[in-house]
Amino acid sequence: MTIHQEGRSLLMVSLIILVIINVAIAYFFPTQAILQTIVLIGSAVIYLLLLQFFRNPKIVVKRDEQQILAPADGKVVVIEEAEEAEYFHQRRMQVSIFMSPINVHVNRNPASGLVKYFKYHAGKYLVAWHPKSSTDNERTTMVLQLQNGLEILVRQIAGAMARRIKWYVGEGDKVQQGEEFGFIKFGSRVDVFLPLDAQVKVSIGDKTKAGRTILAELPKA
Repeated sequence: MTIHQEGRSLLMVSLIILVIINVAIAYFFPTQAILQTIVLIGSAVIYLLLLQFFRNPKIVVKRDEQQILAPADGKVVVIEEAEEAEYFHQRRMQVSIFMSPINVHVNRNPASGLVKYFKYHAGKYLVAWHPKSSTDNERTTMVLQLQNGLEILVRQIAGAMARRIKWYVGEGDKVQQGEEFGFIKFGSRVDVFLPLDAQVKVSIGDKTKAGRTILAELPKA
């Protein structure tokens, strides 16, 4: 288990602030042992929550060209046929994963291939499960062209708390299934748009693990 690069500076600053607060409490209220204990315990809880959020567990990825892996840890909240209006301009099978603040927030490539299209969109910060969050919120859109020629779309979506999307890929990059392509801070959602004849292997409410859970299987080319 390691700490993700996106959290290292925040964790250092948070630690310094929490130490200063505890030292100040001890200095200005030297006889208030109960207050000092409450602040100390509260500080420890806050810091442990931050550590949990920015954890980056080591995983083993079993790559398979016919399988689409989950791009995020979280819970499946949408499985439906939907119109994809930004790139495909046609109906696709949409699978959406909601990432709560307690989930690992590393985003991983669901398949290997070429980044055919990538775009960042500034936007609103509606709650991640809002129907319009996929089109109105701050988001990124990445289209992967797989080795068999099929294309899938992956969309990072900011939520009410998640106001910083990070990505590490661009158009023309070749990526490997299971490798990191981005990170979203503090609660968010990731949508995947698949061919209509893809066989979805998860159900609403299922928990997913990025780079390990099989989201769908693609039709034979």
